[in-house]
Amino acid sequence: MTELALGPATAASRPLSIARWLLAVAALVFCMVVVGGITRLTESGLSITEWKPITGAIPPLTHAQWEDAFRLYQQIPEYQQLRQGMTLSDFQFIFFWEWVHRLLGRLIGVAFAVPLIWFAWRRAIPCGYGWRLVALLALGGLQGAIGWWMVTSGLSVRTDVSHYRLAVHLLTALFIIGGLVWTALDLLALARNPAARPAALRPFALVVLLVLLVQLMFGAFTAGLDAGYVSNTWPLMNDHFVPEGISWLGSLWATLSSDPYLVHFIHRWWAWVAAAMLILLARKAKGAGWRGASIAINAVVGTQIVLGIATVISGIALSLAVLHQAVGALVVAAAAWGAHAVGERRA
Repeated sequence: MTELALGPATAASRPLSIARWLLAVAALVFCMVVVGGITRLTESGLSITEWKPITGAIPPLTHAQWEDAFRLYQQIPEYQQLRQGMTLSDFQFIFFWEWVHRLLGRLIGVAFAVPLIWFAWRRAIPCGYGWRLVALLALGGLQGAIGWWMVTSGLSVRTDVSHYRLAVHLLTALFIIGGLVWTALDLLALARNPAARPAALRPFALVVLLVLLVQLMFGAFTAGLDAGYVSNTWPLMNDHFVPEGISWLGSLWATLSSDPYLVHFIHRWWAWVAAAMLILLARKAKGAGWRGASIAINAVVGTQIVLGIATVISGIALSLAVLHQAVGALVVAAAAWGAHAVGERRA
């Protein structure tokens, strides 16, 4: 950014307005995560086989255009091996969810870039925050590329996308939510006190976030491998604590990250480690004077555990699975709030 955006704070600086805008963008990213979950659960993600960042915003409008789009889908392994006999109407259903998912991505890009340019032109960005906002914008652009990189993994040989690439795509979206919330909280503090400094990421908070990262990663692996379907019983998995059916896949990492039974097992029980650490973070946030952050963490963690169990027992019911992913995003936002609370530095 130029001095226009990174210059010293002046009377024109508007930290409160910028914070509200960032929280609104975070809400949009949350919506995109939810729609992404629906897209995955309805197996809609490979329905659009081309990446057209601009013209792709307009869906097929005529019968001939729909036939062309369907013809492209019929050329990939998912259709040829799993969906022979699909009707055009069926295709339009899965196309809709992937199109909405991509449209939200475009909307988020506009909702971030246009106000950012306006705030920069008005010299309203406080000193030191311009680079952060530009980094978040760049990360959003990278997320679009990651999404297409994920889709390409399922267009030639596989009948689904790589669960590793799915994990990168989901974790990047959640990192963006966390970054938006953290930056908004810094700006809200600045609005309350012009001498406030950005919060620091304390060692304990970092450990909690890393524990949560592991849980989120295995959640993404569980989704990408359809590992949730290997057991619909809780707390035991098919009458065993350690499930039968785990296969050695050549290396420790390959087995940990790619065997559906083991991935489900880790995601199921690491959740309690993550929950315990988050509750400790909530206590520290309350001790730092942020009771709201503490309540938010405890509420979303408890809700997420109940939803996770209910999702398994239901046999991965669509509504419960989508709610599980949605609340997972809220856990990230609440964890960012809690980590920010314990890292707030008094001026």
